[in-house]
Amino acid sequence: MSDHWRQFVKRLHPEGIPWPGSVLYNALSSSEIFLRHYELVAHDVAHYGGAGCILDIGTGPGHLLLAMRKVFPDTKLVGVDISPPMVAQAQRNIETYGRDPRIEVRVAGANALPFADETFDRVVSTGSLHHWKDPIHALSEAHRVLKADGYALMYDLVRDMPKAVWEDVRARFGGFRLALLWLHSFEEPFLNAEEMDALGRRTDFVVEGTRFTGALCCLVLRKAAASVTNTEAEGQPGHGSDVLTHAAHARRYT
Repeated sequence: MSDHWRQFVKRLHPEGIPWPGSVLYNALSSSEIFLRHYELVAHDVAHYGGAGCILDIGTGPGHLLLAMRKVFPDTKLVGVDISPPMVAQAQRNIETYGRDPRIEVRVAGANALPFADETFDRVVSTGSLHHWKDPIHALSEAHRVLKADGYALMYDLVRDMPKAVWEDVRARFGGFRLALLWLHSFEEPFLNAEEMDALGRRTDFVVEGTRFTGALCCLVLRKAAASVTNTEAEGQPGHGSDVLTHAAHARRYT
């Protein structure tokens, strides 16, 4: 997909998935390859330490919230989605799993998060970044509601998956399932890893690089305790040289 065509698709593409798309997406995201990736993301988030409260932006049918509950048994989990039908679907999925007062799902867009400053220890998002009409504003909102020294972890498919990652995902999930993900990139305005990194650098976050968790590229963003620009952070020891690259440092979980 050319940049011009991708921008055209992005303008037409809705940020939220309306009904009956919410039902179809719930069925798709309940497939093995999606559920396994939610598990991978949940364990990846845990690598950043414990958390009292985690926000999932663009939670969709809530599968990541349920995966994180298994990894973070005592954490308050909050999911938001701009689509009311999708939030209703998430609530049904959570009810099926079992009523849990520590899981909350509500209607809200990424550009206007209904939470006070520095509410969350972690902010995550999976498969939502490429939908956002104003990603800089949305990331700035994530920065606002995140506590100092907290991490925002933005996971998404990209249109240029490195060969090493492609081969690893194919070995674990099979060529057919991987092909479905790859074909998905032709009708969705996905970014590449460099563009994700560039978005982060236009915010107040410290960008710690991009890497892969399964087929998903993760943009790793940290909210500095003090006001530190990305340019200043790049000059600090360990920042530039230790950035995780997406091929050599692809994480593998069994």
